[in-house]
Amino acid sequence: MTGRKWVAYYRVSTERQGRSGLGLDAQREAVRAFLAGKGWPPVQEFTEVESGKRADRPELAKALAACRLHGATLVVAKLDRLARNTRFLLSVVEGTGEEGVVFCDLPSIPPGAVGKFMVTQMAAVAELEAALISARTKAALAAAKARGVTLGGRREGAGDLSRVADKGRAASATLRASKARQRAADLSGIIADLRAAGAASLRDLAAGLNARSIPTPRGGAWSAVQVSRVLERMAGA
Repeated sequence: MTGRKWVAYYRVSTERQGRSGLGLDAQREAVRAFLAGKGWPPVQEFTEVESGKRADRPELAKALAACRLHGATLVVAKLDRLARNTRFLLSVVEGTGEEGVVFCDLPSIPPGAVGKFMVTQMAAVAELEAALISARTKAALAAAKARGVTLGGRREGAGDLSRVADKGRAASATLRASKARQRAADLSGIIADLRAAGAASLRDLAAGLNARSIPTPRGGAWSAVQVSRVLERMAGA
């Protein structure tokens, strides 16, 4: 795991805890111990002062953006510092990007695809609930059909393989565009900082991104042309 990048996220519930460091010191120490020999210090650290029941956490959003930009793994001292709600946990796991999230109190869960899969299973209870609702809905529709109720109609383009293929290509293009817009949004704050620091040209911005070790979507170095594309997406957002 040497060479892997990490982004640390800490959370306390009250402003008093945040000011005093109560709880934060223990979390930082847990992360430091976990990352010993694996890549301390993290490329970035974020501290949230917010209840674990709230889903709108600005510092967590910044941490997830940093993970996506750096291709880094999110590291959290304890599972309950991130979330107790399984659906929210799943959304966070999906938001970290390819490298996923690891918890210092669950060291047996590895980073990367396997760890992401294991953490995702922790959201199975919520998915089970949704599946049960779906099963009840299907049963109700089947009962209505048995009573002679007409359900829906002929699906447009049914059996037309070319239309199915077109829809698949359109969905793929939409997904790529969505990822590009998300990355542009993630980069907007950093680009604003670079401009404030005096980066005036596209080359200056590319050099600034490279200096911060932020890879391009394909993992290479930034050029003026690539920066220009990001700025166009930002302008069209």
